[in-house]
Amino acid sequence: MIRLGLTGSIAMGKSTTAKLFAEAGVPVHDADATVHALYAGRAAPLIEAAFPGTVEGGTVNRLRLGEAVLGKPEAIARLEAIVHPLVREEELAFLARARAEGRRIVVLDIPLLFETGGERRVDAVAVVTASPEVQRARALARPGMTPERFEAIVARQMPDAEKRRRAHFLIDTGLGPESARRAVAALLRAVAGRA
Repeated sequence: MIRLGLTGSIAMGKSTTAKLFAEAGVPVHDADATVHALYAGRAAPLIEAAFPGTVEGGTVNRLRLGEAVLGKPEAIARLEAIVHPLVREEELAFLARARAEGRRIVVLDIPLLFETGGERRVDAVAVVTASPEVQRARALARPGMTPERFEAIVARQMPDAEKRRRAHFLIDTGLGPESARRAVAALLRAVAGRA
């Protein structure tokens, strides 16, 4: 079974691209969705203990948590030490299910794939990219996003040029949805022979 890592910086179109893989029948493990579920479940009490006042009604308040960790490397490391092992457990369960179903390819959608060393857990990496202008416009169109917050997030991520350099496949979402769909189809054809 081929494990394809899917990654890309903020507002590059990674979530939309992951949906294209799912529409093509490829199982996708979404690390962000897993984090959201954990924030409403197992991780909430652990995060509240580490960052008091960040959980309301049993669910992590992401804005409060963001305020508690953004721009604080030691706080980010503490949060990651709580969340990353739980996400990894969920990923391993996903892979076991896919293997049992006889899947030939799966996608691990991991925003910080390179930043966390996740490329060592996959067979190939697809990087979703777009021009800096498209990225910035998309990011600033998000609710609650400010130029300062965008810059802080970008500063924490590996530069897009470096991600593209390390990629086995590139999917440029700045060229429109049909171009991205064709790129996904071409990628699946390319890896089909290796599965």
